[in-house]
Amino acid sequence: MGFFGVGATPASTRADAAAVTTLPAHPSAPIPVQGAPLGAALRVPLGEAGVRVFPLILGGAEFGWHVDLTAAHAILDAYRERGGNAITASDADAAGRSEHIIGEWMARRRARDSTVLCVRVGTNPDHPGLGSVNLIRSVEASLTRLQTDRIDVLYLDATAETQTPLEDTLATAEWLIEAGKVRALGSVGHTAAQLVEARILSSAGYPRFSALSVPFNVLRQGAYDQDLRLVAGAQGIAVTPSQPLEHGFLSGMHRTRSQVAASVRGSQLAAAMNRRGQRTLRAMDRIAAELSIPTSAVAIAWLLAQRTVVAPVVNAYAVQHVAELVQGVGVKLSRAQLAEIAKAAQ
Repeated sequence: MGFFGVGATPASTRADAAAVTTLPAHPSAPIPVQGAPLGAALRVPLGEAGVRVFPLILGGAEFGWHVDLTAAHAILDAYRERGGNAITASDADAAGRSEHIIGEWMARRRARDSTVLCVRVGTNPDHPGLGSVNLIRSVEASLTRLQTDRIDVLYLDATAETQTPLEDTLATAEWLIEAGKVRALGSVGHTAAQLVEARILSSAGYPRFSALSVPFNVLRQGAYDQDLRLVAGAQGIAVTPSQPLEHGFLSGMHRTRSQVAASVRGSQLAAAMNRRGQRTLRAMDRIAAELSIPTSAVAIAWLLAQRTVVAPVVNAYAVQHVAELVQGVGVKLSRAQLAEIAKAAQ
């Protein structure tokens, strides 16, 4: 078989090659990795959901859109090989193709029982909102595409929900839990007042929110730093931030507006390319060089240093992105480094 465009090995060299392979390994050769990956020992409780997750959750938002099935499965494999065990999907991502790809991967790898599966519902145009009928339809459709009989954490997306009372949504969620289709609930788009209302309703027997997904990173702190942070901390809700890299800007790959002019997310990236964004990125670059890790890993480490944050949700386009982002899990930023980032992000 050819290798990097080179043809098959000539017959005259095959004997030499065979002889080389029979020699004992050099004492300084890397030791083959056997058994469970080191990252498998890293598990943190996801609030009161009753599950323990790797401190970095892999999102499937790009699967079926920018990433095809083969590439997506390679990304999922790389994440699992590094100890990852939590995957999140949405019934609205790529018209359901993302869930189909994840379901195929779990079936082929027989990984369902070892995977914490998180699913976000509420924005699918076929059954939008969190009304009783649409909520049940959304869950059933996701279960079919994911080829499973249960969802570990069901994130209820209230960003487009304006009509259904929270009590009715929680009553339907209670039925889903009792039916064994859902284990725990997560929140997306609920206000701090709604989270307080949900906790009051839980005293009457309704299920409570165990996790909270909110856009949060070093450049986007306003949405979470107000009442949501206080409520999440008081209620012991696990925060799983979305957009940890600010649409990729904090990875350091895109630094000028000319680089993103033709990008699908050009306008989103360009919004971060101001003086504050560039100043913050330079500070993170310095810390990344000091720690010998990618800039994107510094962004993950900064999030994990924040109180109530349990596991950021990251979307990867390639296997190398997984390898870079996972490094942020094993890094603990010093107080001086956190202060430097905070000063730059002001």
